[in-house]
Amino acid sequence: MRRVVGLLVAVGLAIPLAAAGSNQPLRVVDSLDLAKYAGRWYEVARFPNKFQDQCAGDVVAHYNPRGDGRIDVVNRCRTASGTIDEVRGIARKAGDGSSNARLEVRFAPAILSFLSVVWGDYWVIGLGPDYTWAVVGTPNRQYLWLLSRTPEMSDTSYARAVEIARGSGFDVSKLVKTANTRQ
Repeated sequence: MRRVVGLLVAVGLAIPLAAAGSNQPLRVVDSLDLAKYAGRWYEVARFPNKFQDQCAGDVVAHYNPRGDGRIDVVNRCRTASGTIDEVRGIARKAGDGSSNARLEVRFAPAILSFLSVVWGDYWVIGLGPDYTWAVVGTPNRQYLWLLSRTPEMSDTSYARAVEIARGSGFDVSKLVKTANTRQ
């Protein structure tokens, strides 16, 4: 009986704590140097999502800062048939006047830029030393990416990135590793 009561108390405490992590506002890194963040990033893991269903592996993002403060984005991946799929977009600082670690990305045509629905949240919530890896998510915690400057992350860096995501309220059991065969 004592064990049952202890288990019920533990479960009763765990549920609100788990829920609290996902109900809290998503925190981003204190500072994001866009010049250091620019360049090539390999996707190491992600939450499955519809707009990347065609990607079988070798997912790479290229970020190039522009003179107007925005960032050109080019995402590429290898499809199951072996072809390369590419999409181009643009990123900007989120309109709330907050940290530049809160970005919005648009892949829709520029003529639709005035529609808020075409802009997706892209929030940097974790960074490795010297920008060697990054954790990117959305405030609703439906999307998550673990990125690295190299096709593979060390076990230590991967564990740290997953820890940051978990601590930010993401269900890391949904993470799927990305097959990276090219450099």
